[in-house]
Amino acid sequence: MRVLFVTGEYPPMQGGVGDYTWKLGSALAAEGLDVHVLSSEDAGPAHLLPAGVENVYPVVRRWGWGTARQANIVVANTAPDIVHIQYQSAAFDLHPAINLLPRLLRGGSARIAVTFHDLRTPYIFPKAGPLRWRAVLTLARGSDAAIVTNAEDRWRLEAYPELRPRLHEVPIGANVLPELPDGFDRAAQRARYGVGPDDLLLCYFGFLNESKGGEELMEATARLVSDGLPAHLLMIGGHVGSSDPTNAAYLDHVRQRVAELGLQQRVHWTGFVGADEVSANFAASDIALLPYRDGASFRRGSLMAALAHGMPIVSTTPAVPIPELRHGENIWLARMRSPEALADGVRQLWQNQEMLHRLHRDAEVLAEHFSWDSIASQHIEIYHGLG
Repeated sequence: MRVLFVTGEYPPMQGGVGDYTWKLGSALAAEGLDVHVLSSEDAGPAHLLPAGVENVYPVVRRWGWGTARQANIVVANTAPDIVHIQYQSAAFDLHPAINLLPRLLRGGSARIAVTFHDLRTPYIFPKAGPLRWRAVLTLARGSDAAIVTNAEDRWRLEAYPELRPRLHEVPIGANVLPELPDGFDRAAQRARYGVGPDDLLLCYFGFLNESKGGEELMEATARLVSDGLPAHLLMIGGHVGSSDPTNAAYLDHVRQRVAELGLQQRVHWTGFVGADEVSANFAASDIALLPYRDGASFRRGSLMAALAHGMPIVSTTPAVPIPELRHGENIWLARMRSPEALADGVRQLWQNQEMLHRLHRDAEVLAEHFSWDSIASQHIEIYHGLG
C-alpha cells in the first residue's frame, strides 16, 4: 500500500504536526507501507531530512491556490492508494485551498484521509464568519476518512450526521521519547540552570500560544515563589515553531510578563535542543506544569511527551470528560483554570511525595497506550477499510 502524506510542515521544520507525520510515516514504513510526503520547501534540503521515510518532496513554496496543481503532479508521479492530509490550518498558512484539496485532486483511484490535528478555521476574508467553519466541514465531507485525535473534536464533528460513518479517533503519540544522553547526571543538569537539589523545578514543554496559558504559567510560578517555595521554571525547547506567526507576538508578551513579575532569575529558557536534551531536562524536573486554557487533551503533543517521560503533571480540567485522565492518580487537574488553582496543585504535590511518585508511575503506565506501533496499526486498519 502506498500512502502520500500532505503536510504543511515536516522536519527539520519545528512543529508538532511535522514531527507527528515523521513518526507516523516511519512507523508505517516499518510495517511495510510505501510512504511518501509532500511538504514545504523549508523541509529540505534532502540531507537535513530525518531517516525513516525515504520519499519526501519538499516542493511547496507557498500554500495557496497553486497547491492543487503541485499536489496533482506528485499524485500523478507516485500513484498513491491513499492521500492523507495532515490538517492544521496554521501549517498551511491559514489558506483555504487545503480545505478544497480533496475536490481538486484529479484522476486515479486514491482514497482521501484527513487527520484533523485541530479544528482551527482558515482565513478567507474579513468578516467571513460561518464560511470559515464551513471550510473545515468541506474538508471533512470531501474525505473518505476523517480522523480526529481527541474526544473534544470528535464530539464536535459528530454533530453532523453525514460525517459519523467516516469519523475515526486515533490519538497522537509522543514526539519525543525518553532517551537520556550518555553520562546524564540529574544534579548537574539542574545546576546548569542554577537549580539546587532541594529546589522545586517545574517544567513546560512546547510552543507558546494563547491557548496554552503562558500568562497563567508565569503567574502560578510567581505565586509559588511569593509563598516561599524554592520554585524555578524550565521552559524546554523552542517556543515559536515554523508555522504560526502569532506565536512570536505571544512569546514577547509572556517574556514581558516574566519581567513584570520579577521572575528573570527563576525562569530558564533552553531554546531549541535535541531530543536527548529534552529528555534530560524532563528528567531533571520535578513537575510538568501545562496550563491549557481549553483543558488537557490528548491532541496536545506536550502532554503526550510529558506522559511518556513519566512526569507528574499539573494541568487543567479537560473540556469534555477523558476517562483515561484520572485526577490524583496519573495527573493533577486543577478544578479552576487560574494561577491560584495551578499553584495550589503544585504545592499539594510538592508536599506529598507519595502522591508525586504515584503520578510519575501511573503516567508511564498511561503512556504505554499511545505507542507509535499501536497508532500505525490503527491507521492501517482505517486504510484497509477504505477499500
